[in-house]
Amino acid sequence: MQLTPQQLRQFDEEGYLFLPDCFSEEEVATLRDEAEQIYATNRQEVWREKTGAPRTAFAAHTYNEAFRLLGNHPRLIRPVEQVFGEKLYMHQYKINAKAAFEGDVWQWHQDYGTWARDDGMPEPRAMNIAVFMDEVMPINGPLMLVPRSHKHGVLSAGHDEETTSYPLWTLDNETVTRLVNLGGIVAPTGKPGGVLMFHGNLVHGSAPNITPYPRRIVYLTLCAVSNYIRKPTRPEWIAHRDFTPIEPVADGALLDYARAYKREAAE
Repeated sequence: MQLTPQQLRQFDEEGYLFLPDCFSEEEVATLRDEAEQIYATNRQEVWREKTGAPRTAFAAHTYNEAFRLLGNHPRLIRPVEQVFGEKLYMHQYKINAKAAFEGDVWQWHQDYGTWARDDGMPEPRAMNIAVFMDEVMPINGPLMLVPRSHKHGVLSAGHDEETTSYPLWTLDNETVTRLVNLGGIVAPTGKPGGVLMFHGNLVHGSAPNITPYPRRIVYLTLCAVSNYIRKPTRPEWIAHRDFTPIEPVADGALLDYARAYKREAAE
């Protein structure tokens, strides 16, 4: 999959791009099933809300075949290669749960702020590319983005270790208000299989999910190989040290796996 010149311009100007219908329901259904199996484990990579509900599962591409195939999928890798103009490696991989009724807030932040401060990433030549596994609606805690906020560089942030179970470098209310007055807020919504890509410095966050509808999203943090992290402080399963360039699998690899998975489940 290749981005058009218009899409590349939008990404540069606004800091994000939403691509609906990138993956079929057949592909996504298998990812949902296997995500739930991962959330049910006691692996160190699975972090939980203060209530015990799953919050995120790190590094699933290293121990689950479906998520490995997704992490090497050309529909995700090729567009980011276009933006950075070079090969990529996987800096981080997580499956965020935003569980029904119990999914907690993700405070306003920039991703690159964390990658720079905690991992020693030299430049914001990395981004998150998010795959919707459920329908993302205005009511179930969609990701909120501040358009064009990536143009302001790395902003001052405080390390919040108390609000949720996950420590985060967060922005103060005054900074967020100033940026929102300039760029507004958007909350991309869409069906399972949609893909959202956004700049590492784009300010974003999400509200709690108090609805019966889960909002599970897979996030691939893809980094230009030349921009590998220099001074990591977090565990390897959070900030990866394998800088091997990603070689995409065949476009039909995940669909083939999904159909084999469905046949096996029926037997």
